[in-house]
Amino acid sequence: MSDFHPNLPKIFFSKVGNQKLRTAIWSGTDKGRGKRTPLLFFNGIGANLEIAQVFADTFSGRDIITFDMPGVGGSPDPTVPYRPWWVAKAAKQILLENGYSEVDVLGISWGGGPAQQFAWQNKDMTKRLILCATTTGWTMVPGNPRALSKMMSPKRYIDRDFLAKNFETLYGDAASEGVEAFSINMMPPSIKGYLFQLSAMMGWSSIPFIRRIRAKTLIIMGGNDHIVPVVNGKILDTLLRRSRLKIIDGAGHLFLLTRRAETVALIRDFMGEPAVPMPEVELERVPSVAASIVAA
Repeated sequence: MSDFHPNLPKIFFSKVGNQKLRTAIWSGTDKGRGKRTPLLFFNGIGANLEIAQVFADTFSGRDIITFDMPGVGGSPDPTVPYRPWWVAKAAKQILLENGYSEVDVLGISWGGGPAQQFAWQNKDMTKRLILCATTTGWTMVPGNPRALSKMMSPKRYIDRDFLAKNFETLYGDAASEGVEAFSINMMPPSIKGYLFQLSAMMGWSSIPFIRRIRAKTLIIMGGNDHIVPVVNGKILDTLLRRSRLKIIDGAGHLFLLTRRAETVALIRDFMGEPAVPMPEVELERVPSVAASIVAA
């Protein structure tokens, strides 16, 4: 057993217009000494904020800020449809309300859309941009049809057996490496929340503004990603003005979990952080997830 204890976040609700968003801030441990830029984290579709815990445990030297999309995790269902520009606007409001004027921005999969939108809408607030397993939007090169068909339903968040059976088909990662890491802090989204999140990206593309993103950008792709093929990373790298592309050979869509050490090393190098020993993170349920399951 490891002596490692997770750095648990402060969780609270932010109100953006008529929408409440469950928000989390992990407090960095050496901001004064390291002067590390806070990190704004945009999660994947249907993913609640606790799934970011392993990432927060790894980058414990900086504040990390994230929030649940409407109808996901602990955020109430959306009252009206929303678009990536609204997600970026909500993120800016949350940052300013909590005293942040400059951040690095990381977007995973679906979250790569709002991450690009934020970097464009808020150029002066965005220091660096990290895009993981993501695309330019509807202009993407689509992935494996079998994987995409299963993505249309939130069943993988609801049925653990379905997730285990279809994990490799969905993500391209080995099930033995990913199911537990992905699901231990998982809360199923509402059907309405999931469908609204899917529809938020319909017709959206970063191509009209991507050349105006000024932030230095790291693009990381999985070589065996069934949902977002590597060519999408190459398109991003071609269109962004200040980018570098890294491909993790053999990795699937969830390389941030299944190939964590390699992904962290790439991000540390990009951020100019010293290499440090990876914490021996025990897979354990974050208390806020356990409480939500009991309450349900």
